[in-house]
Amino acid sequence: MAGISSVYDYYLSTYGTEIRSQSRYDTHKKSELRDTYNKIVKSNKESPLVKINDDDIDLQRFAIDLKESARDVNAVVSALSSEEEGIESMLHKKVAQSSNEDSVWAEYIGADSGSESNQPYKTFSIGVNALATPQINTGNFLKPDGRNFESGNISFDLYTPNNSYEFQLTVDSGDTNQDVQNKILRLVNTSDIGLSAHILKNSLGQTALQLQSKQTGLAEGEEYLFNLQSSTSWNELNRLGIHNVTQSASNSSFTLNGKEHSSLSNTFTINKEFEVTLKSPTNGDDATIGFKSSTEAIADGANQMIRVYNSMLQTAQKYSTGHSNSRLFSEVDGIGNTMDAEFQAIGITREGDGTLSIDKDKMTDALDNGNSIQAIASLNKFKNMLARQADRVSVNPIRYLDALVVEYKNPGRTFSAPYTQSAYSGMMIDKSM
Repeated sequence: MAGISSVYDYYLSTYGTEIRSQSRYDTHKKSELRDTYNKIVKSNKESPLVKINDDDIDLQRFAIDLKESARDVNAVVSALSSEEEGIESMLHKKVAQSSNEDSVWAEYIGADSGSESNQPYKTFSIGVNALATPQINTGNFLKPDGRNFESGNISFDLYTPNNSYEFQLTVDSGDTNQDVQNKILRLVNTSDIGLSAHILKNSLGQTALQLQSKQTGLAEGEEYLFNLQSSTSWNELNRLGIHNVTQSASNSSFTLNGKEHSSLSNTFTINKEFEVTLKSPTNGDDATIGFKSSTEAIADGANQMIRVYNSMLQTAQKYSTGHSNSRLFSEVDGIGNTMDAEFQAIGITREGDGTLSIDKDKMTDALDNGNSIQAIASLNKFKNMLARQADRVSVNPIRYLDALVVEYKNPGRTFSAPYTQSAYSGMMIDKSM
């Protein structure tokens, strides 16, 4: 379980707190989920049985990076498409922009009917005074290899404003302090009660358990988001120190067109048309929220595609440098190589290391002049190639890892076992398989 714990720690520390984790494109229709399932079944029918090295931490992290890169690509592709339309749908789509994106991010979520010229919208300003914060409890730092806990059962109660939960764990003979901390970490992170747990380490090498609420802000009459108590294991709870509040939850404070407002969260909607996320105090440089022009929106969309392309390419390059498997790098780099001639005509340059860069002014010119149809066709082609690559990675990331082939499927006599394909495909499997 130590290997699995380190994988979870890596995932939470690298991806667990990003804003994109709350993307609206992470929700899917039944038909989309059914289509994904069918793709997994089809891939698995012909895939050989392989064994990966569980002790290779780089390999485990690469598998997670692969899945997240594919997820990032899918989110960008979805944002640039409307039902069956391609990027040309952006010509009739309202895209919000913020004059201070480092402090305030905005997305238009209202109706997209009509062009922006026919439906003008008055801009508004937002000034951020303070961000909403979660509650954080930080435990005592203990020697990780020490044994401050006697064998037996530990139980404690966790109270939230609306619910209460009881946690129980067993301290086995020989368990170290870090073993106990890790047991509680797994209990919290797998319980889905709105908390996340992390292990901190200080300069002396001591470790402490930290609990953080996923929710931010306090409603009127609330004093806390969670509270820990125990009637039978108070000494153990006190030794861990995870009942100590080191940061209280607080509401965000901001101005909307000069008027003071507050919110429980840093993300909220305005007039059911804009989804706004506060990122940092504006310090007098209020953000103006308005709309981008159609060509600017498409150019920004192209820039987003380049960002996720470069990210996936660099992830593949980093892995192929230390391992013999360069399959992903070859596939992703092949997209850039195939599109190179078309890229040059619309302001996209392929650098020496294979990454892409964009000249937004040149792209805007290409979209504004008589060649806009060809420019949009090139961007759609790039978008579709990215989507197919992300689909291949999502369905079967193991094809891109160093893996020992144990057994090939019997041609013509295959069967479906979609959930044994990978420990990173969405389900954990029995390691003895």
